[in-house]
Amino acid sequence: MTPSPALRRRTTQILAILKRTYPEAHCALHFTTPLELLIATILSAQCTDERVNQVTPALFARCPDATSLAAISQNELEKIIHSTGFYRAKARSLRSCAASLVANHQGKVPRTMEALHKLAGVGRKTANVVLGNAFGLAEGVVVDTHVGRLSRRMGLTRHLDPVKVESALVRLIPKEDWTLVSHLLIAHGRKRCMARNPNCAQCELKKLCPQRGV
Repeated sequence: MTPSPALRRRTTQILAILKRTYPEAHCALHFTTPLELLIATILSAQCTDERVNQVTPALFARCPDATSLAAISQNELEKIIHSTGFYRAKARSLRSCAASLVANHQGKVPRTMEALHKLAGVGRKTANVVLGNAFGLAEGVVVDTHVGRLSRRMGLTRHLDPVKVESALVRLIPKEDWTLVSHLLIAHGRKRCMARNPNCAQCELKKLCPQRGV
């Protein structure tokens, strides 16, 4: 469905206010290479960014490249990432992902959605995180729980499915802002628009937000 002109105008206003409110909004995961961001994003499933950032320094030191990550034992890797939760499945995904990078991509992280999506533990959200933040390639919008919740509350979409939320957002938001908008919405979700007891009274967007589901 094509967005209405009124919804497009309101989205433009929302985006402008968020940019002014959160000028330093950026990826919260710490990384210096595309591989580090890929690893951190896989670990961030069902885990806070803060916890991931506590775990990754030791992991990156132990496994500085895909070859070493593919070679590390399941048991040792589980011990390093244990506190991120679901550590057995994550360790299997990381080792399998690294093995695929070594076998098929010379140990480098690929720059396409299709190639990333074929890697173990990498869904569309993870691929969008890596493409947008490591390579500066806008292929879509990262939709996590904050982005989905705020998009529905603000009346930008009614969908619950992250893929459908993303589809709605890419029709409303300029491509050059696809990567940034997720950081802006996450920042706002943490500061004002919490899942429980959102601070609507002091919200910078209160005049533009229908507060659906609040």
